[in-house]
Amino acid sequence: MKSRRKTLALIGGGTVLAAAGAAAVGFVTTRTPHTALAPWEKAGGYADLRKWALSYAILAPSAHNRQPWLIGLAGDDTVILWRDRSRDLPHTDPFHRQLVISLGCFLEQMQIAAAEKHIGVRFTLYPAGEDGPVAVAVFEQGAATPDPLFAAILDRRTCHEPFTDQPLASATAEKLQNYATLVLDPQRVAALKKIALQALRTEAFHPPSWNESVDLMRFGKGEINAKPDGIDLGGPFLETLILSVILTRAGQTDPASSGFKQTIAVYDNMLGATPAFAVVTTPGNSRLDQIAAGRRWLRLHLAATALGVSVHPVSQALEEYREMAKHYVRCMICWRKVQLRVVRLCRCWAVWAMGLRFYALRAGRWRAGLFSQNRLQLKHIDLRRLGCVKTSDRAVPVLARHGKLR
Repeated sequence: MKSRRKTLALIGGGTVLAAAGAAAVGFVTTRTPHTALAPWEKAGGYADLRKWALSYAILAPSAHNRQPWLIGLAGDDTVILWRDRSRDLPHTDPFHRQLVISLGCFLEQMQIAAAEKHIGVRFTLYPAGEDGPVAVAVFEQGAATPDPLFAAILDRRTCHEPFTDQPLASATAEKLQNYATLVLDPQRVAALKKIALQALRTEAFHPPSWNESVDLMRFGKGEINAKPDGIDLGGPFLETLILSVILTRAGQTDPASSGFKQTIAVYDNMLGATPAFAVVTTPGNSRLDQIAAGRRWLRLHLAATALGVSVHPVSQALEEYREMAKHYVRCMICWRKVQLRVVRLCRCWAVWAMGLRFYALRAGRWRAGLFSQNRLQLKHIDLRRLGCVKTSDRAVPVLARHGKLR
């Protein structure tokens, strides 16, 4: 089966040729960050079944594409997962909730991948409290059947483009209701869009949180290859703006700059074109609830991908700093739930993304537990440093935005 990445590269090249002519071919073909995209090529290329499953797990979405996972292998059947604290987001995620949700996505994708080989995965979460590992996962031969969502892993992307005005088909909506609560009523959709737009502007004009995002932006192929995490800005169109000094890191931190204003306009347009929302709730807001939210969100996104539906998380209103409190309260009034996970949904006509954000409600701090890594004789394996790491969710040239998912 032809890979997602290769298919999109063909679509992107064709679109650029139509728009700019043959002179653009050389520029386009040199702007693909092949080093950063290597993990998609390597997925499934390992004899050790744990590494085989992990090679798919690291393609999971994460807050700001921080990829906050550190993995250890123990014995012949065990994977240990820690949260990489060097990848925290102190301003946008002061209680680490977004990153814990991200780890839930990682665990679910690892389990889905393992099931493809008929391997079950038994999790023990936070066995030694929050200062210990997030999960101990034991692989069990013959204990699972393949999950149909596995087929969508390499196709999954986060869409940061305006959606079409085509509503979700009733049959599609019915299937997605198995994974989340869909909001289809125009009035409720309009109310959520208003909250999302206002929350975005609050974030953009709050320097600590916005600058944290800007610091994680990767401008062009060179930065994307050098640091394949974070929010990448690549592809021929954006790289042209970078080379023209129109799109700069300094400009993104200056509300008076044309680059900053253009970024806000793009997001306004994107969020305004939202025909439906999906909400994932949990009964509480413990670390276990956050892991569960991430696992459910991952399944929702994979199911949407398989149905040709595009998804984009828009939960800035649930960030945990003072300036965002008013939007938080409006969400609570709207939903009266303890934890929300809000994403945009639409029929997918464009499949590319700049980055991914996870936001939910505030989490209380856990007391430290006792855990000795030396006692278990574990070895940390950071897949990023082994060259087995995913890039940002963006994997398509900007001008490939007319390509369909299927």
